[in-house]
Amino acid sequence: MTSEEAIKQFLKNRVEVSEQEADVFAQAFREKKLRRKQLVVQPGFLTKHRYYVVDGVLRSFITDDSGQETTIALAVKDWWITDYNSFIYQQPATLFVEALTNATVLQLSYEDEQKLKTANPKYETFFRIVAERGLAAQQRRIITGLTQSAEQRYESFVERYPEFLHDIPQYILASYLGMSTEFLSRIRNNRVSKKG
Repeated sequence: MTSEEAIKQFLKNRVEVSEQEADVFAQAFREKKLRRKQLVVQPGFLTKHRYYVVDGVLRSFITDDSGQETTIALAVKDWWITDYNSFIYQQPATLFVEALTNATVLQLSYEDEQKLKTANPKYETFFRIVAERGLAAQQRRIITGLTQSAEQRYESFVERYPEFLHDIPQYILASYLGMSTEFLSRIRNNRVSKKG
């Protein structure tokens, strides 16, 4: 499936549109090939695009004064990622967005997104649905972080995204799950011991 076909199918799975409407929507996006560790958003710069992941894995993260990284979000196939605060309010970014693997994304500029929303209420509905699902996912992650043990958070991640475990370095996964790399290593070792 081409990148254009992927975004058209993603749209059609969420909003009823004609083939012509799907074509107009897809034409607003630009395919971008990313290399592993390539940054597409950096703090201090205006975030001009949001990214739809066709394949690969991306993450958003922040760094503290000592250089310690904290992973905010992971994005895999059919997910969206950017610095939303910067993108929506058109102000400088506060986080990084980086490819964890070689990846293909479709980028949509802020201006083109606004044009789509103005041109057709179906596109506005689509972006509302994407935003609602994103908010629900963030809420689930916050609740999980507050109510589950580190072991439970890891098990939930493994159950939900087993195919991506080999693409995400352990220190990044630990940061995303809210634990130290050493603690994640112990969880993984205990898991292997229980199976053996």
